Amino acid sequence: MGNLLEYTCPCCNGRMTFDTALQKVKCEFCGTEFDMATLQSYDDGLKMDAPDEMQWQTDMGGEWQEGEQDALATYVCDTCGGEIACEKTTAATACPFCGNPVVMKGNLSGALRPDVVIPFKLDKEAAKAGLEKHLQGKRLLPKVFKSQNHIDEIKGIYVPFWLFDADADANIRYHATNVRHWSDSDYDYTETSHFMVLRAGDLGFQYVPVDGSLRMADDLMESIEPFDFSQAVDFQTAYLSGFLADKYDVTAEQSIERANARIKRSTEEVFASTVTGFSTVVPESSTVRLDNGKVRYALYPVWLLNTTWNGCQYTFAMNGQTGKFVGDLPCDKAAFWRWLGGLTVGISAALFAVFGLLGLL
Repeated sequence: MGNLLEYTCPCCNGRMTFDTALQKVKCEFCGTEFDMATLQSYDDGLKMDAPDEMQWQTDMGGEWQEGEQDALATYVCDTCGGEIACEKTTAATACPFCGNPVVMKGNLSGALRPDVVIPFKLDKEAAKAGLEKHLQGKRLLPKVFKSQNHIDEIKGIYVPFWLFDADADANIRYHATNVRHWSDSDYDYTETSHFMVLRAGDLGFQYVPVDGSLRMADDLMESIEPFDFSQAVDFQTAYLSGFLADKYDVTAEQSIERANARIKRSTEEVFASTVTGFSTVVPESSTVRLDNGKVRYALYPVWLLNTTWNGCQYTFAMNGQTGKFVGDLPCDKAAFWRWLGGLTVGISAALFAVFGLLGLL
């Protein structure tokens, strides 16, 4: 066991000393007593704490087959820097990210060949219908927005994603308590029991997505998840026919931090769901180690809709496979204050009724 002076009380972080009369270790501050076997178990639990080990093999990526790139060209937006790939027959068009004109740059070159693609299942009309449905039932939306708002561009674009697979081995330590209250004729009592709870196990992760485009907002792309990877197919350039494809400008290596954060958060949520039956549970240490980590390069289908109203541009996104639709909307300030006023009146009326029942009015 480690030196006793190295440890503080697990309950209150106070100083612990050995009580010769009790033959136990006792906290000088809160008075909690520990027998040596309990303290040994606590010491063993602390030894499980370690830094995360989340490493990946990122030396992947397919090579373009001979002649495959000949039918593809790239366009670049001088305003936002967006670079998109499409068929050479595609005329100059507007940037799907900012709406400004784009110009031909040249043949597609330099990028990795995608491993897989999820083809579009929904067409442009479905995207328009998705916007109409998205506008319904929004009480604080300006009434004229729906009638005056017009769609500038609807573009079907394949967004680059890095897909991370790994086996996660985790150890998590929690400080848990159970609180019991009782009374007798003289006193009210509170007893707080403290526990060290350890959880260890393995989880498998597949296709954890991280978008590889700087211009696609991460929260926007995460909001239209999930995509059904079971419908992914091996990449062929024919799937790009009639659509655009964003070239990745965030590498797999640069995406590792976000992938690790998503895997660690999911692991901690799963483990925390197994710690039940306590009054409070606080995680104190979390260690996640990854094995068999590998990365795929994929293209996922997204409809982007750019609209303009009152001089402001609004961007909406729809999952081109499932139809999930997201996007920010303007707020009618007058309607908001009327709603807030009604909410305040309702709360005031409820408090008035409560105070009246208590004889306070």
